[in-house]
Amino acid sequence: MSKIAVYPGSFDPVTNGHLDIITRAAGVFDQVIVGVLQNSGKQPLFNMDERVQMLKNVTSNLPNVIIDCFDGLLVNYCDKQKATVIIKGLRAVSDFEYEFQMALMNYKLSPHIETLFMMTNSKYSYLSSSMVKEIGRLGGSLDDLIPPSIMTQVFNKVNDLGR
Repeated sequence: MSKIAVYPGSFDPVTNGHLDIITRAAGVFDQVIVGVLQNSGKQPLFNMDERVQMLKNVTSNLPNVIIDCFDGLLVNYCDKQKATVIIKGLRAVSDFEYEFQMALMNYKLSPHIETLFMMTNSKYSYLSSSMVKEIGRLGGSLDDLIPPSIMTQVFNKVNDLGR
């Protein structure tokens, strides 16, 4: 029986911190499903198709990583995918409280699904998609913050916002 994990998030856009977690999780699990969340409460910069395509682009070298999208309860999505583990990336202690509450709620809803917290590499501990968008919008360098293969796409999108 293969071990399947889901790494959920909005990935708006995917950062090197996200890619660090995806790559390391791919080394631990037979299959990692990166689940791009359709969150009606948020207005993402990139639409669902763009986020999925960026993730497919940057994970193309990882044969056991699948990019998908979902809405609704994460545990229901995990059940549908036959996943028994939820991967949550942590950047700093400040992320832990919220993610801990979510893990406890997910466990209450589906005790057969475990949550695994993975600390991102320390060089990405300050990094967030929101910061990437702001830095790009203000013309700052995104080198070492996002994968080079999506650099032009991100710059074009954030600069279209300012027009």
